[in-house]
Amino acid sequence: MPYEQPTVQSAVVIAMHLVDIADAIDLPKVERLWDQQQHPASTRIKLSSTPPKAVTFGVPPVMLTLDTLSLTLAGNPYQAQVTARLYDFGAAGFSIQIPVASCSWASFSQLVNAVDAMFGPSADSPVWQQLLKQLHDALLPALTKPSPALLHEDYLLGIVQAFDEAIPVSTMHEHIDLVPLLSGEQRPLSEQARRDLLQQRFSYYADDLVVLTWDRAFMFEPRGDSDVRDILEVANAQLLEMRFYDELLDAELPLMYDLVEAAHHASNPFAARRTADLARKLYTLVAEVTEITEKVDNALQVTEDVYLARVYATALDLFRVRQVSEAVDRKLAIIRDTYAALYEEASGKRGELLELAIIVLIVVEIAIAILRHSS
Repeated sequence: MPYEQPTVQSAVVIAMHLVDIADAIDLPKVERLWDQQQHPASTRIKLSSTPPKAVTFGVPPVMLTLDTLSLTLAGNPYQAQVTARLYDFGAAGFSIQIPVASCSWASFSQLVNAVDAMFGPSADSPVWQQLLKQLHDALLPALTKPSPALLHEDYLLGIVQAFDEAIPVSTMHEHIDLVPLLSGEQRPLSEQARRDLLQQRFSYYADDLVVLTWDRAFMFEPRGDSDVRDILEVANAQLLEMRFYDELLDAELPLMYDLVEAAHHASNPFAARRTADLARKLYTLVAEVTEITEKVDNALQVTEDVYLARVYATALDLFRVRQVSEAVDRKLAIIRDTYAALYEEASGKRGELLELAIIVLIVVEIAIAILRHSS
């Protein structure tokens, strides 16, 4: 049947951009620094409509309000609200929120794609770098080991609060063509591709809807709840951090192999010390990465809210967070095994050195005894 073309009365398009800016962020210090610079007050994030016992942040992120952006999209001017959320494990999530009022569904879909063209991963927008610099300059004392923010994750949300007519949520995807908004494609997709794209649909109330894909989501949310949006940002932040440590370990493993090879071929008296030093270095790396990844894993804890738990679990699967996390765990296991082998080897070398020292002392004592007897 032909798709309907309702009027979108109230909506917002949100472009998310998450970057790793440091090994860790001191959130209380962030709040103090931000307040001292007379910016709008910072806030700690909590889920708006969910009981705290059902879903909680491990450490609630800090949200900062940045300067408003004036934009022109699809030939129309917009005033976009800009916010940044800082997570204690080193991630910063920027959001550009473009309010929409009274436009056709086709125009809304085109606006979502225009926002992606301006701020999406292929756009390489300088706006994100400007926002990052503003945050970095203001909060540098609160950042532990600032990083160059080479890795990033982007996500796009089209959120409708009201249409001009009632559309059944259970069959909304049959009445409105959600595919151009969710895919960004202008050409018609195959039936199989359309079914795959619309597969991850969730509703809690009779009048709300969430449709997830790996880089975009559509939401119909008449009450303005932001819980699902918050969960999607956390899932993206977790993916970002896991990717960061996966690449870090990818770079460390070849260096580790070279150092182990050098330690094995060392024949000087201090070989045992070199081996022990390398073992301690690997142990420190494992401890640091394990501590951060545990913080990332515990960034959001979903217990009693079955609906949000399903949305969260699906987002983690779509974003491949678990696969990257498992890759990090495998590489950490390799380093742990190497550390254990090096520690055992260092202990063996120290034992050999001690045995040699004892033999030398015995030989010296015998030599002294012979000299005394001969004299």
